[in-house]
Amino acid sequence: MPQAITHFLIPAILVALFRDFHLSKNNKRNFPLHYVLIAGLGGLLVDSDYLLYYVFKAFNFSFPSHRIFFHNLIFVLIFFILGFIFMKTNFKEFGKHKLKISTILFIISFTGLIHLLLDWFFIGEVLFFYPILDLNFGLNILKKLPEYMQSSITGIIDAVLLIFWMTYLEIKHKISDYI
Repeated sequence: MPQAITHFLIPAILVALFRDFHLSKNNKRNFPLHYVLIAGLGGLLVDSDYLLYYVFKAFNFSFPSHRIFFHNLIFVLIFFILGFIFMKTNFKEFGKHKLKISTILFIISFTGLIHLLLDWFFIGEVLFFYPILDLNFGLNILKKLPEYMQSSITGIIDAVLLIFWMTYLEIKHKISDYI
């Protein structure tokens, strides 16, 4: 199963690459780096059912296991639809950097989909259409690896992504100038 670092870094890297290579210089002002942070956090949002599970368990309430309520396309679709709704409202921006609520909601929708695809690829137990259909989908690539690699590969992936991300930030944005 991809760890939290992978679920944070993959969406953050994808949104950063989109920002840095797809948007023109003028559009980058309308797409601040704060969206990259939001993308990383959005990649973790789908796993917030862990928090619900432990809170309910602490109060001796029953709560279905992880990957039931938020690990589906309905969760992703809700944020996507909310993004369109906020595009049409008067309350469109907030904060000093004038972040657009619709953009944030679209990013969360996109990063939720990325989270589902990562789980689909690595563990193969995603209920894409829950609660409509109770079918698991996925490749479960981790089970196809030799047994001695299965427990350590996610840590290796995290390390490679983190090294790539930090190297990219140094090359593209010269972050060492800010230290």
